[in-house]
Amino acid sequence: MISYEILEKALKDRGIGKTELSVQLGLSTRTIAKIGKGEKLSHRSLQKIADYLGMDAKLLMKEVSGNKILQLLREEKEMRLSGGLYHELQVRMTYNSNHIEGSRLSEYQTRLIFETNTLDVGDGIPVDDVLETVHHFRAIDYVIDHAENELTEDIIKHLHYILKHDTKDSTLGWFAVGDYKKRANMVGGHKTSKPSDVHMHMMALLKEYNANANVTVEDIIALHAEFEYIHPFQDGNGRVGRLVALKECLRHGAIPFIIEDSKKNYYYRGLAEWTNERGWLTDTCLDGQDTFKRLMDMLEIQY
Repeated sequence: MISYEILEKALKDRGIGKTELSVQLGLSTRTIAKIGKGEKLSHRSLQKIADYLGMDAKLLMKEVSGNKILQLLREEKEMRLSGGLYHELQVRMTYNSNHIEGSRLSEYQTRLIFETNTLDVGDGIPVDDVLETVHHFRAIDYVIDHAENELTEDIIKHLHYILKHDTKDSTLGWFAVGDYKKRANMVGGHKTSKPSDVHMHMMALLKEYNANANVTVEDIIALHAEFEYIHPFQDGNGRVGRLVALKECLRHGAIPFIIEDSKKNYYYRGLAEWTNERGWLTDTCLDGQDTFKRLMDMLEIQY
């Protein structure tokens, strides 16, 4: 749904009716009618109106989600509100997701980077740990901005690019930042999809998943597991996979889950045993959902 609250107020304050707006700007009545219906205007039409009113086009049209959690995250992101759900999601998910993959940054250091854009370095902190922390913040922003879009390979690849660009890996000729792997890899001693098969396997996975008209959190957990079994990227698969899961929870109105670093052994076991026993990974992710619920309870957010 699109909100034109600021545009409607600007027209009212200036005593301009929609018919007059249509005549003055040469816009069709059908285009102007979209304002009242909450439908999206084209960038060209919106810019013409903004220029006419002497306002910033970005202020005139705002997407409003029916998903309460997603809408709150978007509003707090836009406001850069300190201490809210957006703030805590950024810090807690980024710390845990990166720490699971071996980052040496503490939760305090992660929080310091997000809140003050500074770092109490300590000894032996790799530059990439800092870069990938900042990149993960931007990746969560991207997820929030594109949460309601259908999941595609391009979205998944762009998440990988956000995470890995400018890191040491990006200087390696064989490491495909923002693209599927070029060299075979394994995870937990198990084979993953061959580089030549990744595109085919990802297309099949997304086709089956997106065909589901009633996606549940269990479906999102299954998507996450199958994604990790394909292991489409040279590195960064775990973080991208968990970001994809966050996006799809927000897209389908499920409460997101944050896998805590302290639960990583259960998480890894759940992934390793997925084809034999789905309950272990499901229980771990639902425990992560309880973590998110506790965060909402602390902030007195109804769900």
